[in-house]
Order: sequence, then C-alpha cells, then structure tokens
Amino acid sequence: MSDLLLVRHGETEWSASGRHTGRTDIPLTQAGEEQAASLAPCFSALSPALVLASPLRRAVATAELAGLPPAATDPDLHEWDYGGYEGVTTADIHRTRPHWSLWTDGVPPGGDGRPGEDAAGVGARADRVLARVAPVLAEGRGPAVLVAHGHFLRVLTARYLGLPPQDGRLFLLRTGTVSALSTEHGLPVIAAWNTRP
Repeated sequence: MSDLLLVRHGETEWSASGRHTGRTDIPLTQAGEEQAASLAPCFSALSPALVLASPLRRAVATAELAGLPPAATDPDLHEWDYGGYEGVTTADIHRTRPHWSLWTDGVPPGGDGRPGEDAAGVGARADRVLARVAPVLAEGRGPAVLVAHGHFLRVLTARYLGLPPQDGRLFLLRTGTVSALSTEHGLPVIAAWNTRP
C-alpha cells in the first residue's frame, strides 16, 4: 500500500492575514511561490502514481512550482465553502458571535452562488476523494499526491483516520507543507505532518 501525500498550497495574501479563503481564486504571494518551489526536493525522487489538485490557481501553481507531474484537477478538492464568511477573519466573526466555531457551527450563506458548507458537507467531498485514490494506493505503484487547501485537507485527514469531519480541527496545517498519510499493521496513521525540506 502506498502513502497519500497532502500538499497545502503556498501562502496567499488572505492566508497570511487569516481571512477565510474558500472559493475566491487568489494567487500565491511571492513568499507562497517560494514556499511551493522549496517543496521540489520532496518530490524529485518520487514517481507519484496519481497527482490531483484543486482547480483553484493557488493549488495548481503550488503543484507546478513543487515540480510535480501535471496534476488533474478535481472539484472535490476545493476549499470549504465559507459562504457569508468568505474573506472574513475568525477574530471579526467573534465580535458578533464570540463562541462561533467553523467546525461545529458552519457558516451562513453568502452571495454569488456561495451557499456555504458545514463539516459534514466537506466530509462528503473528502470521502469521494479518498474513494477515488484508494485503488491507486492499494496498487502500491507509488504515492498519490493531493494539492489542496488547509481546512479541506484537515477534514480529509480526519476521514482517512476514521474520525468525524469536525475532528479535522485537531490537525493544524500550515501553508507550503507536505504531510503523509500511511498505514501501520493495516491501520491508517499519520506518518508525517507539516514538513518542509
């Protein structure tokens, strides 16, 4: 069984300032480009069996700058739809909802076709991605690589480990990092987390 490698895209202006960045398609900052390019040594000796990326340009650019083979895009790898909280910081939300948590409370609908998601909805997308990569991992021909977003990858990690989606809150994930999900004695484990070369 091969490992599942998770790559969180490099820094963007909004991730640097703590703004919820779901479906807004913003580019990497210069620092984010440097983070992405610095990941190339992680992949130089690997031959991934599959590379999938979110369609958003910050993920696609990270995959390219990290030297990964061309990635197929998968809309299920989109970041959490933050609805009415798109572009808003948690600190700003707490001014009117002091006990709000993304993980348990979800988000209000937003305009422009952003209805918002709760943890269960993101978890359903993560489950579809895991089902798609499972046969590739089982073949053992090399790792599968997912290039996506912080909150989504945290939920996917929870689901991989058999935990409920809201337990993604337990896995802080930094920009421009690589993490590895693996197995030990047939059980799912985290083999590496938030690594950089």
